[in-house]
Amino acid sequence: MAMHWTLGCDAGDPQRLAAFWAQALGYVAEPGYDDPDGASIVDPEGVGPAIGFLRVQEGKTAKNRMHIDIRVAGEPPWEMAGRARLIRAKVADLVALGATVVREERYGPELGHVVMRDPEGNEFCVA
Repeated sequence: MAMHWTLGCDAGDPQRLAAFWAQALGYVAEPGYDDPDGASIVDPEGVGPAIGFLRVQEGKTAKNRMHIDIRVAGEPPWEMAGRARLIRAKVADLVALGATVVREERYGPELGHVVMRDPEGNEFCVA
């Protein structure tokens, strides 16, 4: 039986980062969680893990050892042109929320995924 688990994240501004990731993932603030030095978001359908954000003083100094991949295109097989449109639309939405594009990666001639940074510089991918 799988365990329930929470992804814990350090943050300079937990509420801002939680708001970004809630929008990015379709999550909501965790009901009843009220901490000025932390924030928590949950999958409203109760399927995905919770994600907690804890205020820390030190900033990010190196590449993430773990990151989130947002899979907007679902599972293969894919119609690659349609998949690329979904990826680019999500990237545009995330840029509007404060993310930045790092680079596009290709799978041969096709768009594979886009590497991005969240508002605090944490890398993640949109695929």
